[in-house]
Amino acid sequence: MGAGPGGSSAAYHCAAAGLQVLLLDKASFPRDKICGDGLTPRAVAELVRMGVPIREQDGWIRNTGLRVLGGGHVIELPWPELSSYPSFGLARSRMSLDHLLVEHARAAGAKVAERTNVTGPLIDERTGRVIGVQARPVDDNGRRAGEPVTYRAPVVIAADGVSARLATGMGLEKRQDRPMGVAVRTYFRTPRHDDPMMESHLELWDGKPGESDLMPGYGWIFSLGDGTANVGLGSVSSTAAATKVDYKDLFAKWMANAPAEWEFTEEHQVGPVRGAALPMGFNRGPLYGKGLMLVGDAAGMVSPFNGEGIAYALQAGRVAADAITQSLARNTAAGRERALATYGTRMKDDLGGYYTLGRVFVKLIEHPQVMHLCTRYGLPRPLLMKFVHKLLADCYEPHGGDWADRVIAGLARMAPAA
Repeated sequence: MGAGPGGSSAAYHCAAAGLQVLLLDKASFPRDKICGDGLTPRAVAELVRMGVPIREQDGWIRNTGLRVLGGGHVIELPWPELSSYPSFGLARSRMSLDHLLVEHARAAGAKVAERTNVTGPLIDERTGRVIGVQARPVDDNGRRAGEPVTYRAPVVIAADGVSARLATGMGLEKRQDRPMGVAVRTYFRTPRHDDPMMESHLELWDGKPGESDLMPGYGWIFSLGDGTANVGLGSVSSTAAATKVDYKDLFAKWMANAPAEWEFTEEHQVGPVRGAALPMGFNRGPLYGKGLMLVGDAAGMVSPFNGEGIAYALQAGRVAADAITQSLARNTAAGRERALATYGTRMKDDLGGYYTLGRVFVKLIEHPQVMHLCTRYGLPRPLLMKFVHKLLADCYEPHGGDWADRVIAGLARMAPAA
């Protein structure tokens, strides 16, 4: 359930393997989703695996790297040339991206039920196993529009976002010792709409930089190539405890000091400032158990390093589909369970150590003063920034590569995948 990137990826890969798939979502598409709208090369690689058209004439804008501002410095970091990932990122609004992925899954053979709100898991009373979901039709405003319905399936994939309704229905609560981010964003019509680089502001000031107060969080500007840019800010805490930051007020103060030529003003704003939580670092699990797989935000798969979630949701959908497909080739229930359990093992093996490093990183930079020192003295050092860029963007060669790739891969392997 859930037709965001994770759910649509799983549905596509399952359907492409010849399985019968039903993709459920409470919304009707296209629909908006709060996000930065930027895709790293890791996410692009997943789209390529799915056969999604990514040409500029298909509605994408490519970006060549990341521009970082902080500590009085500006540095441009091109995406690295790697064998594992392409050397460019992409940007596209979630309104358009999610609709595209849903239709891509549908074209592969998946059945899609929109305006269908899943209300909870269907559980076998004898085994405690999830054997389907309970749902009800809703209208475009989320109001009941029909009688409850039950859907049965041998495996259920919960890609229902930060609410994780199915997981909580199974008693799988989020971990309080995992990082939690918060992000707000809006759109502006701006001359910067075709900037070839994604831009990250590591410091946010409520006045002139260096002469005013440093505010918590970081900001971004992601150009969409259609006359608009996605502009937002986020902050992260090393635990799931709620913060008392007024993020919309913080955003307004940042925009009040933006250069006039960017036209980040009320008359050029497109839509309201909206916010969302970012569950990070595998904050809910197990990733598979009793017939239920958790994918994307439902499992807290957002990176603690950069707030990226789309790449990991797409990856999780692919790995989940592979585990399900393999399980159906087993002759016994025990064999099928062993195959299904490989989903959690593969995801933890690939990302667990990296997310553990991310939790350490968050504890260091969640304080604005620490971030200020890091940007002031770190940004001017090219070798250090090359390493940091690959680490933060999760854009490194996992096997081989240069010194930076080998160091990051080594650290990720040594870190416990808790």
